[in-house]
Amino acid sequence: MNRINQLFEQKKENILSVYFTAGFPKLEDTVPTLQSLQINGVDLVEIGVPFSDPMADGIVIQNSSQQALQNGMSIRKLFAQLTSVRAHIHIPLLMMGYLNPIIQFGFEAFCKECHRVGVDGMIIPDLPMSDFLAEYKVIAERYGLEFIFLITPETSEKRIRMIDSNTNGFIYMVSSAAVTGTQSSFDDKVDYFNRINAMNLKNPRLIGFGISNKSTIDIVNYYSSGAIIGSAFIKALNETLDVEKGVKLLLERLKK
Repeated sequence: MNRINQLFEQKKENILSVYFTAGFPKLEDTVPTLQSLQINGVDLVEIGVPFSDPMADGIVIQNSSQQALQNGMSIRKLFAQLTSVRAHIHIPLLMMGYLNPIIQFGFEAFCKECHRVGVDGMIIPDLPMSDFLAEYKVIAERYGLEFIFLITPETSEKRIRMIDSNTNGFIYMVSSAAVTGTQSSFDDKVDYFNRINAMNLKNPRLIGFGISNKSTIDIVNYYSSGAIIGSAFIKALNETLDVEKGVKLLLERLKK
């Protein structure tokens, strides 16, 4: 069984998923970041493939991508860094990237490398569902990769059910129709969260975008299987420029 499915089978609530940009703050920080997140109890990690035009990301993650690219990060370099990662990292790993650089690398070649290094799934926010079903789904399945799609408050019920019936990992619930960034409260999102829960989807849901403190993480844990943290972690890394200190700072802030 894929590690993502194992996680959701074994842990039904309060799952913590953290996103970071590969090659940030320093080029060789990728594996140390994975190690630190695992040691500190993170359940799932999204490894961000830096891209010059990340359409779903706010300024914090955009800047981290630019820095990572300046540091020399590339898809080829990332896979080289991850070659032996499964010797000491056992939590599920997702690759999160945009279609353009993955297509340039070669979609099947990307999936093959993911399988080789032990990556469990992929998130490609700008891949159309129709293209996924027609061309890419069979390739991802060939290499044992779960494909994760995003939904927002504006996503139609028809599309949500199509995503649910054609994937087997989890559904990434975007908290609002905006780019990544932090918010102080999710009180106005309760109707959306309830609406999705009432659909009785087969896939579990994690909620992301805007989670940065105890108030926001508590509410998403109540309405879903857990939280996805991105910008808040990148901010912590920006402040500390140290992986271990950045992880500790993030976890402290999630308790306040």
